[in-house]
Amino acid sequence: MSNFQPTTRNIEITDLARVLEINNANTPGVSQLTMAELQTDFENSLHALAIDNEHGEVCAFCITFDPDAPEAGSNHQWFAERYKSFVYLDRIAIDSSHQNRGLGALLYQSVEQHMFKSAEHSLLCCEVNLEPPNPGSLRFHKRIGFSECGVQSTAPGYAVTYLQKLLC
Repeated sequence: MSNFQPTTRNIEITDLARVLEINNANTPGVSQLTMAELQTDFENSLHALAIDNEHGEVCAFCITFDPDAPEAGSNHQWFAERYKSFVYLDRIAIDSSHQNRGLGALLYQSVEQHMFKSAEHSLLCCEVNLEPPNPGSLRFHKRIGFSECGVQSTAPGYAVTYLQKLLC
């Protein structure tokens, strides 16, 4: 029996190769990145959180941006055009051997705790693919309190639903 006790921590620069590996193994649920793109996201992030596995290796991560983050992409821009104050969860990915263990919920809880502590933003935003479909992610986000606030198709075969959760 494993006594794996996951906790979140800040991503360090030395984690980026593993984070990139996890990210790109989770496409199309998240968009594929190059190392340069990941480094830019890391440098511009509000939160960059990781969870380590039983062996001390990153097995899950998430990256968020504040409203003024540069180079945060078109989905972030969609929220920035509509809301003054928010935290945008740009990407979350979990190594396939650690999925369905509550790590996604733990990462979201950690982001929410950081938001509560800073008291700067109370709206958490993200998007989930409708095309290609990601029904598991939609169910997850509904279960943890997100609601739809928009839909957009930006290219043939690609559409997202925009989601938000107001923290009290």
